[in-house]
Amino acid sequence: MSRSSYIFTSESVSEGHPDKVCDRISDTVVDLLLSKDPEARVACETLTTTNQIILAGELRCAVDVEPEEIEAAAREAVRDIGYEQDGFHWKNSTFQNFLHGQSEHIAQGVDGSESKDEGAGDQGIMFGYATNETPELMPAPIQYSHQILKRMAILRKSGARPEFEPDAKSQVTLRYQNGQPVGVESVVVSTQHRDGMTQEQIRELVRPIVSEVLPEGWFPPEAEFYVNPTGTFVIGGPDGDAGLTGRKIIVDTYGGAAPHGGGAFSGKDPTKVDRSAAYACRWLAKNVVAAGLSERCTIQVSYAIGVSKPLSLYVDLHGTGQIDETRLEDALRQMADLSPRGIRTRLQLNRPIYARTAAYGHFGRNPDTEGGFSWEKTDLAEDLRKLA
Repeated sequence: MSRSSYIFTSESVSEGHPDKVCDRISDTVVDLLLSKDPEARVACETLTTTNQIILAGELRCAVDVEPEEIEAAAREAVRDIGYEQDGFHWKNSTFQNFLHGQSEHIAQGVDGSESKDEGAGDQGIMFGYATNETPELMPAPIQYSHQILKRMAILRKSGARPEFEPDAKSQVTLRYQNGQPVGVESVVVSTQHRDGMTQEQIRELVRPIVSEVLPEGWFPPEAEFYVNPTGTFVIGGPDGDAGLTGRKIIVDTYGGAAPHGGGAFSGKDPTKVDRSAAYACRWLAKNVVAAGLSERCTIQVSYAIGVSKPLSLYVDLHGTGQIDETRLEDALRQMADLSPRGIRTRLQLNRPIYARTAAYGHFGRNPDTEGGFSWEKTDLAEDLRKLA
C-alpha cells in the first residue's frame, strides 16, 4: 500500500539555466523547420559554455534552410532569455553548427508509404501522469516551483526587478496528509543577480514572489526559507556551468512524482515518440482525472522503431479509481489513435509550437490559440465520465 502521509520535494530551473538555454535553442530550431515544412525531421542537440553555442544533430526539410537562418534564430532565442553578459552574450558568442542530413536508415523506418503507415522514430517507453492536487491537475511541488521562477522571469524582463539575472533554480518541499498537500516544509531559491547585491537583499526581493505563488498561510518557517544559500551568485548561466539539451527531464515533466521513460523532449520533431507519445499520455491521464474517474492516473505506452502501433498501454489509478483499469485501457484504445501519425493528427503537433515548452514545464500549462499545449485539453473528459 502506498503511503498517504509523507514529505515530497520537486525542483525547477529557469529559462536562463544553462541546460534550459540549450533546450530553448534546440526547440527554436525545431520550430524554424516546422514553420517551413510541417513534415520536417529534426533531432537537434545544443551545447553551451562560456561564449560558445554549438549545435549537432540531424535534419530533413523539404524547403532549404540556410545556416544563417539557424544561427539568427538561435541567437534571438538567447537574446530573448536575456543574456548580454561578458561570459555569455547573444550577439558575441561564437556559434558553430554541425547539423547534417537525417540517416536514410532511420528515415526508412519512420516514413510512411503505400504499403505501411508511419512508424515510431525509435523504440522506448513513455509515461503520462495527472493528479487532482492542483487546478492544473499537476503535482503541487513542481507546479509551485515552476510558478516561482516564471514570476521572477516576468519581473526581470519587464524591468520591475533588474536585480535578477537569467539563471535561477527553485525547490519546494510539501507536507502531505491523506495523499493531499497540506503545507510547505521548505522553499529554496537560488538566483543569479546583479553584482553588488547582498544575500539578504536578494532574499527580500524573492520573498513576496514566493508568498504570492504559495497558498495563503503556506509560507515556510523563516529557518526553512533558503535564498542563495551559498551567498554570492553573480557568475551564472553557461559561463558558470556548461549546458546540454535534454538534461532536465524531471523538471520538464512531473518533478519526480511519476515515472519517466528516460527520453528528453526538446530538439525533437513530433515523429519522435519520446516527445509526442509522452504528450499523448499526459493528455489521456489528465482527461481521466478531469472526468472524475480517479484522483491520480499514470499511463505508460511503448513502441518499436518503424512500427506504427503501440506495443502496450498500461493504466494505474493508484487505488483511487472509480473504474476497472483493464476496462479503462480498452476504452482509451478506442478513443485515441496512439500511432505516431494518430497522435500528431489529433493533437496537431506538426506546428512550430515547441520553443514555448522549453522552460517552466511541458505540462500543467494552458492551451493557447496557436496550438501550443494542445495535450492539456480535457476534450475526452465528457465521454470518459460515461464509463463510470
